[in-house]
Amino acid sequence: MARESADAMVNITLAGNPNVGKSTLFNALVGANSRISNYPGITADSVIGEFYGGEQLRIVTDLPGTYSLHLDLPEAQLCHQHLRIDVPLKSHQQNLIIVVIEAVGFPRNFQLLAELMALGVPMAAVVTKTAEAQRRGYQIQLQALEESLGIPVVEAAEKSAMRSIDVEALLAAARIPTPVPTPVPGNQESIEQWSSDLLAKTSLPVRPEQARRRRRRDDRLDRVLVHPIAGSLLFLLVMIVMFGSVYWMAQVPMEWIDVAFGTVGEWISTSMEDGPLRGLLVDGIIGGISGTMIFLPQILLLFFLISLLEETGYMARAAFVADRWLRPFGLPGQAFVPLLSSHACAIPGILCTRLIPDRRDRLATILVAPFLSCSARLPVYILMVGILAPANPLVAGCVFVGCYLLGAMVAVGSAGLVRKTLLPGPSLPMVLELPPYRLPSIRDAGRIAIDRGWIFLKNAGSVILLICIALWWLSAYPSTPEGPEIQELRVAAEAHSDPGESQRLLDQAQSLHLRESARGSYAGQLGRWIEPVLAPIGADWQLSVAVLASFAAREVFVSSLNVMVGVGEEEAAGSSIARIRESKRDDGSPLLPPAAAGGLLVFYILAMQCLPTLVVTSREAGGIRWALLQLIWMTSVAWILGVVARQWMMAAGFSG
Repeated sequence: MARESADAMVNITLAGNPNVGKSTLFNALVGANSRISNYPGITADSVIGEFYGGEQLRIVTDLPGTYSLHLDLPEAQLCHQHLRIDVPLKSHQQNLIIVVIEAVGFPRNFQLLAELMALGVPMAAVVTKTAEAQRRGYQIQLQALEESLGIPVVEAAEKSAMRSIDVEALLAAARIPTPVPTPVPGNQESIEQWSSDLLAKTSLPVRPEQARRRRRRDDRLDRVLVHPIAGSLLFLLVMIVMFGSVYWMAQVPMEWIDVAFGTVGEWISTSMEDGPLRGLLVDGIIGGISGTMIFLPQILLLFFLISLLEETGYMARAAFVADRWLRPFGLPGQAFVPLLSSHACAIPGILCTRLIPDRRDRLATILVAPFLSCSARLPVYILMVGILAPANPLVAGCVFVGCYLLGAMVAVGSAGLVRKTLLPGPSLPMVLELPPYRLPSIRDAGRIAIDRGWIFLKNAGSVILLICIALWWLSAYPSTPEGPEIQELRVAAEAHSDPGESQRLLDQAQSLHLRESARGSYAGQLGRWIEPVLAPIGADWQLSVAVLASFAAREVFVSSLNVMVGVGEEEAAGSSIARIRESKRDDGSPLLPPAAAGGLLVFYILAMQCLPTLVVTSREAGGIRWALLQLIWMTSVAWILGVVARQWMMAAGFSG
């Protein structure tokens, strides 16, 4: 009962500048896996967790990073609202603040620090990145800082040191800080003097020559990485190498997963009698889930490599370069973080737009964020790229980059159109701090990749399973009786004296029966109804059913197609991708010829096929009309450019 008692509750607030390590400390305290990035603005909301210390329940709130509580920005307003101590707290509750101070750029922390100290709430401080500060030429005197602030101060020299902090001792020692000059917006003289005195007392220069060499090295790298031309070309090269590596390195684990699911399906097929239950297990559940699981290695590799790039400090330089690309299209530099986040999922990307101060900029970013290629599109990309470039990883990597570039170009083009018509007006300038270069942590990148892979499976798994079961039922029923041609083939097989010829006739009869059953099923009827709309981009009735199913969630396309083409397949252990590649249409032509694969690929790059994203757009933009505009515009652009891509490829000599 003591653990449930409200009398033992402690409310802990984590506050600090952007990208100082609050989320890392939060994860160390509550065991959560909040996303951490190397550029400001990734946390648009406060994050709440809890843990027990003895019999005390600790509620921990990780506030978004801000440089001041009085800025006219959403994150500052959220922090100000949370930290107001206007109403006396109940006697059984304790409030305290842990302020996270980054040693790199030490004076930048002082404005927020003074504002927090003026609240009169018990505080403690964690100073992060002290090892990096020493490499840059100065050392923080922790004892002097503790005496100046009047609160306990602990050090986390590196990110990994967060977990070794004695949290219980830190909380027990928390106390109301030494009074400071009251921060008043517009009158900063007293704060500036206090900050200057604090810096003089607590910071000492060390290793000046080493620090100068490091600064010169960083400056030389920055001259290349943020150069308008060289930086852009280097970014493009990095993306090509990264996606080519993803496509090449994942081949072996993909084959392992495919063989494993195929073996399970074959074992079930040989262990169970033919009937609806075996069909559901083999063709519905196993066939559908394997179509998603097979792409997990590539998703893990992609997020692993992106995380490595983020930890080096390179992605912040990419944001600086991207500001030059976005501004001519009416988007501010602040839109880079939401747009980059949309490459994982459009939903957190749209939520990150709360950090964009101007409403017109925010709406424009919300409307175009789903154009950026999210992880749910990866299975479709991998399938289509495997058809377009089956044996050339370099070409496949270039096609992958082309997918991302096409989405980005259409996004910024659409943003420019929206800003000139529906939302006219100038964009605000961007201010961005470039983090130091550092060696990435393989362990942290691996953890992030595993977290993202698990989120992908967890979010997509239930939806995929339900849709695969529904599609199997639609594909299997109503049962179609065998026609005269099939019956004649079976009779001829029984009468034939040659076993090989007899088996060939039986296989022909079975194949014809499967095709007729599929055409007569509910799925076949639905596919033929929608086929005229999607035929211009290369879809037959089978592909039309998979496209229609994927409007609930993009990632179910490959699984749905596996169910459609896998019903009654003789070889349950066959490769999932190979089965789709070798499947035929009713006229005997390939299901996915190159031109059709190209048209469908362009359609999937650009189409709005995510109901949760539409719901979030409606909420964040302030009305369903914006979600409807997003759906109609994205789907129309996707269909038109998909038709153009297919026609261009057919004119170039590709079958389609």
